[in-house]
Amino acid sequence: MLGLLGDEWTLLVIQQALLGATRYGEFAARLPISNSVLTRRLRALTADGLLTRRSYRTNPPRAEYLVTPRSRSLWPVLVSIWEWERHWVTDHAERVPGMRHTACGGDFAPLLTCRWCSETVSEKDVVAQWGPSGSWPRSMPIATTRRRSEADQRDAAAGLFPQTMSVLGNRWGCALLVAAFIGTSRFTDFQTTLGAPPGSIADRLQIFNSTGVLAAAGNRYRLTEKGRAFFPVLICALQWAQRWFRAPEGPAVIITHVSCGRQFTAVLSCDQCARPLTGAHIEAVLP
Repeated sequence: MLGLLGDEWTLLVIQQALLGATRYGEFAARLPISNSVLTRRLRALTADGLLTRRSYRTNPPRAEYLVTPRSRSLWPVLVSIWEWERHWVTDHAERVPGMRHTACGGDFAPLLTCRWCSETVSEKDVVAQWGPSGSWPRSMPIATTRRRSEADQRDAAAGLFPQTMSVLGNRWGCALLVAAFIGTSRFTDFQTTLGAPPGSIADRLQIFNSTGVLAAAGNRYRLTEKGRAFFPVLICALQWAQRWFRAPEGPAVIITHVSCGRQFTAVLSCDQCARPLTGAHIEAVLP
């Protein structure tokens, strides 16, 4: 999951594809991205099965990039990131657009709900445990996510998902935040649980403390309200990964909704009309 989603431009290209962009020029016009980076991302997304390339002209050669079922099902992850960034992150170069639910006409915020009982769910309402294919070592990517070239880094100055990338864009960052959600709070416990280099743990703790995701108190680090609000992003990303990258022996993580006792399946619902959201019924509300 981190290898695919831990990259800002990957997420933004998929976001625009879900909003209707199909041709190279449309992506280039909508995103502050260089041609070289856009070309590499479109090629990588095609190879990973998140987009499919279809030629529509042979002379001169022209192609369009269409969403696949794998990328189409990413919309809950993107909507959760969208909501977290616009509500909790203030250092955007431009104001993050709002969201409108076209089915009811309301400007909305997504609610994380249980598919089976429809209750709104927070991290306090679920219990997580390793499944048959789960463990900390197995869940860690062998290497970090795609290395950014100098062009990538120049483009990234736009900072469209600046704080989301401090989590998803770093394998230790994502693992550390997950560990915090299950109760880990001491530096030595993070290091022991994750098997991470001390420098990596110290770096992520410093970043999360400075951005207000964690709060330091003595020798402990606790999730803040802002940190807890990232829970829907993690849950939607995990659910997407377990749908599309299934291990033969079973899921890596099993989450139970305590209230109804069933295995938790996340659904995003509209806070205005309470109906489940679909990607096709969400549009941006420009400032």
